[in-house]
Amino acid sequence: MKPSLLASSIAFALALASLPVLAAAPDAPPPAVTDLDAVTVSARLDQARNALSPDIGSSQYQITAEDIQKQPLGASAPLSQVLLQAPGVVQDSYGGVHVRGDHANLQYRLNGVLLPESISGFGQTLDARTIKSIRLMDGALPAQFGERTAAVVDITTRSGAELGNGGSAGLITGAYGTLNPNASWWGSQGRWSWFFTGNYNQNQVGLENPTAARRPDHDDTHQGKAFADLTYLLNDSTRLSLFAGFANNRFQIPTNPGQPPQFGYLDTAGYDSARLDETQRENTRFGMLVLQGTLGATAYQVSAGQRYSDLGFNPDVAGDLVFNGVASQVQRSNRANTVQADFSTPLGDNHTLRYGLYSNNEQARAASTAWVFPVDADGNQAGTTPIVIPDASAFHASTTALYVQDQWRLAEDWTLNYGLRGDRFKAFGGSEGQLSPRLGVVWNAGDSTTVHAGYSRYFTPPASELVAGSDIALYDGTSNQQPGTGSTTPLSERSDYFDVGVSQQVGEHLTLGLDAYDRKVDRLQDEGQFGAAYIYSTFNYRQGHIHGVEFSADYSHGPLSAYINAAYNKAMGKQVLTGQYNLDPQALAYVQDNWIHLDHDQKLTSSGGVNYTFAGHNRIGANYVFGSGLRSDADGVPNGGELPAYLQVNLSAGHDFNAGGGHPLHAQLAVINALDRSYQLRDGGGIGVFAPQWGPRRGAYLSLQQDF
Repeated sequence: MKPSLLASSIAFALALASLPVLAAAPDAPPPAVTDLDAVTVSARLDQARNALSPDIGSSQYQITAEDIQKQPLGASAPLSQVLLQAPGVVQDSYGGVHVRGDHANLQYRLNGVLLPESISGFGQTLDARTIKSIRLMDGALPAQFGERTAAVVDITTRSGAELGNGGSAGLITGAYGTLNPNASWWGSQGRWSWFFTGNYNQNQVGLENPTAARRPDHDDTHQGKAFADLTYLLNDSTRLSLFAGFANNRFQIPTNPGQPPQFGYLDTAGYDSARLDETQRENTRFGMLVLQGTLGATAYQVSAGQRYSDLGFNPDVAGDLVFNGVASQVQRSNRANTVQADFSTPLGDNHTLRYGLYSNNEQARAASTAWVFPVDADGNQAGTTPIVIPDASAFHASTTALYVQDQWRLAEDWTLNYGLRGDRFKAFGGSEGQLSPRLGVVWNAGDSTTVHAGYSRYFTPPASELVAGSDIALYDGTSNQQPGTGSTTPLSERSDYFDVGVSQQVGEHLTLGLDAYDRKVDRLQDEGQFGAAYIYSTFNYRQGHIHGVEFSADYSHGPLSAYINAAYNKAMGKQVLTGQYNLDPQALAYVQDNWIHLDHDQKLTSSGGVNYTFAGHNRIGANYVFGSGLRSDADGVPNGGELPAYLQVNLSAGHDFNAGGGHPLHAQLAVINALDRSYQLRDGGGIGVFAPQWGPRRGAYLSLQQDF
């Protein structure tokens, strides 16, 4: 975080913190530290913070730290794998997930504070060990939620004020050279509380294998992550928190052996594609200063912070030229400065007014150095000596949003939430904006039945961190000449979202849920990997239509717990509006007049799991992920086919040693893809991702975790 931003943030926070003191009598003594019950005050402030975020009319799915521990890899699982256990979440490559037919478009929040997305995505940045609970919200969201609206990953972090004084250290080791040590420390003293965690991970399957082989070639990864939360209670109604995190990840790009050379390079005679040596690094760091508390009956939370991320792709110059006709060294960085304020004020017995603002200012930079060959008028290689073309761009983007909404308790069993959100996005020399109405209602039809329905108008700016301005004319007459022209500037998406669902409690132990949604979109945003670097770029369809149905069931009784989710989704787009130069002219011509499936559309998705505890501190468990397959080309239709369906089953068994001594040693054995089913996530066809990728093969892992 820049010193100037941090200093101004601290000054702003302390100025607001002084308001409760100024309201007191001039001679009132300051609260004594010894009289402050930190645990009680923290719990009361947690309740006030939770009251700032309504969910009326939306769909939501809860995942607790206990639920995460029941997964085969426990808290060592990537956050993207944790989210796969929620309804309607589809897995993809590079740790990506899709929720309800969106490519990405996920909003991550830590304790109610929105984190601007990083270049590599927070699914690979945040650590599951920080999580107390996750609330995955989608559907018709209240006016408080904008920017990324496919789903809100609302994370409540673990707190030293709740956990007491202690810590944990552990290690996971196993298949594919996996070595993953971790350590955490938490506690509280007087007005202070803290939580720190960090881990290092290395293995030989950092990215998805481009072949069906058990072990990919050239796929080592080294990853480090850390998170810290430091909190100070200013008084019994106000607290100041500073939380920060970073991820530093390094990847080898796996090779695809046996590829035929396409170009001649100097005097090189042949080249083995298994020898390619491409690498990528990804860095993300963020810091947020948060002031949260109450002023009379009004609850508030104000935050200021910064996120910085950068990515660098290093090609194998000779090899990439031989096989692709272009080798590009890519550098991208993005710095986002944010301010957020949320307030909640009761109005009488039946109304709660919520209002707030959000501001995000980003500075993006992109640079590339490309080696290409000259070509003749017919596109044939005209020389074996490469030409070097540098390209660079930079731009500033800003988003400002205001919202107001009223939660109205119409009757004992009816609650209505209605509001209005205004967004203004400025970038690329222009600006866009929209006023977005939101409406949600909840009907408690009985002691065991809850019905919700909602409508939301959405405005979604393009992901600035994924935009890199480029002069495509620089490559005319070279082996990297683009097949067509088109707009290089992505547009903001606008959509109408309808959602209705019901939750039914059956007896004391079983909960059933059913939800249906429909979304009509103008300027539908999609993302594609249009180069060798493992980074996406945004483009738009003129029209989009997405709809689906989700079912969930959760059971818990004594030592047995189980869940199952199933979803149907259909996501369609028509007429590519921006980024056309990245796509094949024949595909563009077809999409101009025909609806096609989006490349990440998966018709059927399901996940589930079961866990059983026996004989004191022993446990066994299993979970699965099923998909009917992502899209591929078929019969000349872009994205007209489906890849084969897949089923991945994972198993686990664990035991707690010295469980009665207060500092147990957790031991767990996990087998991932226990059936060793080989399945393909992508085949390199379709519009969106032009590289084959396969799911993980069977691997066994041992986890040891010692609490202290």
